[in-house]
Amino acid sequence: MKSFASYRVLAIVVLITTTLACNEENPTIPTSDVIVRATTLGNVLTGEGGKTLYFFAADVAGDASCTGNCVTNWPIFYKENLTLGTGLKASDFATITRTDNTKQTTYKGWPLYYYKNDTKAGDVTGENVGNVWMVAKTNYTVMLASRQLVGNDGKSYTFDTKEGKGNSLFLTDSLGRTLYAFANDKKNKNNYTKADLSNNATWPIYETSATLGEIPSGLNRADFSTSTTNAVGKTQLSYKGWPLYYFGPDQGVRGATKGVSSPSQAGCLASSEYDHH
Repeated sequence: MKSFASYRVLAIVVLITTTLACNEENPTIPTSDVIVRATTLGNVLTGEGGKTLYFFAADVAGDASCTGNCVTNWPIFYKENLTLGTGLKASDFATITRTDNTKQTTYKGWPLYYYKNDTKAGDVTGENVGNVWMVAKTNYTVMLASRQLVGNDGKSYTFDTKEGKGNSLFLTDSLGRTLYAFANDKKNKNNYTKADLSNNATWPIYETSATLGEIPSGLNRADFSTSTTNAVGKTQLSYKGWPLYYFGPDQGVRGATKGVSSPSQAGCLASSEYDHH
């Protein structure tokens, strides 16, 4: 087991490098503005001409962080009176107004983009660019976020729990809610949650089904597993053996990382370079 200064709970941080590729479920040009198309990587959301749509890790809070030259490379997706293909729900889509007063379509709170280097339907050359771009899928179990970590004390932190400025790359659920690990846990064993769930409100377990959904390509699917915690009937997701939690004071707010400053729990860093104790 590694030692962890001040026993802090950290946002799960990941260091990644990879590339993906996609196709459409239907080779014909879609009649709806957004459809789901089958690809070699699973199903992805596509827009005009069957072009792949993307999520940006820096947009975890639901705001559009891609501006200026970024938008040249990653054109925004926006459709008024959006029409949807089979299986898509209108309630998952919304419209935001960007800082330049233009509008952008979102899916489950994530702003949607194209990638300029995708030249035809099914191209996915934008996947994992800069470790922060992901093809848009409907069923991610975990997603990547990149932003400044701000603790419950209002101070800025880096991924190693030191005070400091700079974006950190970390894990969230599909709705952008930050995930945490507890350093006193053992491999795939939750040592925090009481059987009566009396402390679950402080560090709610990340409940998931036994069958994993999609994982960003920068992560190794084999690093994720599920187990039933000592809280009867609760199936919890683990990353590299570390059971995953939310932090209650984050209040389900997208991109909130208040747990990084909590001194009352033992925190551990789970990254692509970290081996479980």
